Amino acid sequence: MRGVPRRVVKSILESKYLVALTGAGVSAESGVPTFRGKDGLWEKYRPEELATPEAFEKDPRKVWEWYRWRMEIISKAKPNLAHYSLAELEGRGTLKCLITQNVDGLHRRAGSKRVIELHGSIWRVRCVRCGYRADVEEPPEELPPVCPNCGSPLRPDVVWFGEPIPRGAWEGALEEVSKSDVLLVIGTSGTVVPAALIPRMASERGVTVIEVNPEDTPITKISTFKVSSTAVEFFRRFKLMCKSDFTFSSNRL
Repeated sequence: MRGVPRRVVKSILESKYLVALTGAGVSAESGVPTFRGKDGLWEKYRPEELATPEAFEKDPRKVWEWYRWRMEIISKAKPNLAHYSLAELEGRGTLKCLITQNVDGLHRRAGSKRVIELHGSIWRVRCVRCGYRADVEEPPEELPPVCPNCGSPLRPDVVWFGEPIPRGAWEGALEEVSKSDVLLVIGTSGTVVPAALIPRMASERGVTVIEVNPEDTPITKISTFKVSSTAVEFFRRFKLMCKSDFTFSSNRL
């Protein structure tokens, strides 16, 4: 990648209502394993054995062992330049909302506040019986953890295969996209529905869709601009192209 096209920089900086949609590719450069593609988690594990309500009902400890392993990896990861750049774009008033498929919480750790987590958060648990929810700061020691209200098993508060996206998150995402004039799509495979429908709905409305991904995806063909780049390299080049005064503490990168 030689640089970010000037038209892309112009579209972002002059947008009236910029919305971002992010996927696993954003966090991959922080060391968080992706699910699809080369070396993705689904090449090593079977989704139906680890990420379905049926799997949890059958063997909650096995599911929790896998999630505790993931939580340990994520807890050691740090937000990267892409996470911090998106947070600063929000702070400057350019980015109005960030919609993410990621459950790792790195966007919030980087300082993003207007975040819609379509697939939930790995740092939250909920009861399978009474609906009790709570945030957690570290992987649970007891497996499976139990609800303090009713004693039933607690599960990760994430969206598993066969489950719908929470209504509030989905409706919030649709509302934000309906107001957007530019949609920045970063690091998503464009294959997981209904999240994959967001760029298509935006394109049909005439929204400028900017895809940032080192690989072509189903989103590529409907994008206004395609930037073949990782998320970190994109924002590194973006800063140079727009001569941004973005600043980041050295301990963050």
